Amino acid sequence: MDTSELDRTLSELTSTLGDPTRRGIYIAVRESPEAMTASRISQLFGIHTNVARHHLDRLAADGYLRVTRRRPPGKGGPGAGRPAKCYEATEKEIDFHYPARRYDLLAELLLRVIGELAPAHVSDVAVEVGRRYGTELAAEIGLPDQAGFQAAVKAVAGAMTGVGFVMGPDEDGLNLLTSHCPFGQTATAHPEVICSLDRGIVTGLMEALHQDCKPEVVPHSSLDEECVTRVAITRR
Repeated sequence: MDTSELDRTLSELTSTLGDPTRRGIYIAVRESPEAMTASRISQLFGIHTNVARHHLDRLAADGYLRVTRRRPPGKGGPGAGRPAKCYEATEKEIDFHYPARRYDLLAELLLRVIGELAPAHVSDVAVEVGRRYGTELAAEIGLPDQAGFQAAVKAVAGAMTGVGFVMGPDEDGLNLLTSHCPFGQTATAHPEVICSLDRGIVTGLMEALHQDCKPEVVPHSSLDEECVTRVAITRR
């Protein structure tokens, strides 16, 4: 790839996927086993349907998503009901054709540094670092106040998805289920640190939404399992 082509690609990625919410929406659609509607994205990220549709249409216009149509179920049989506008990921690759950065190696080495500096308090340090990052993330993306605890949990899931997780609330809205963790193998190798970091991020986001809680992370034992974050309201 020549310099002009690289500049063009970087500009496109920055303008389209630079927005944390839009990046999270793209990941959610890409990882979904079925096409998603603007209404579903709205529920998942705690945003207005029109805002969700704007992000989806922008991703479609730039070739990351394609628009499909499907008829909603329970509308009087085949052919009944107005087809819903749905979105699914295209085969467009996000690839610059240069050697991948070794973020896994970087994470591994940083964990070793932390372990040397504070071996007895490594989990506490990770929680505090995560909490501060969660607070900064909430301010960066303008996380709006949510009416109710379950709405706040949905908003946190959307924010986490925007930074590389694939996360959503369970049916009761009291647990966060993570099917993809951006820390990858590092998370399974060092759950005492990575899970503490995750717990801190969720804590910071919930605090920004004025929700007092003490998250507990139940780590997965393999990359194909879900990680569960139990979100419990602090009792006073």
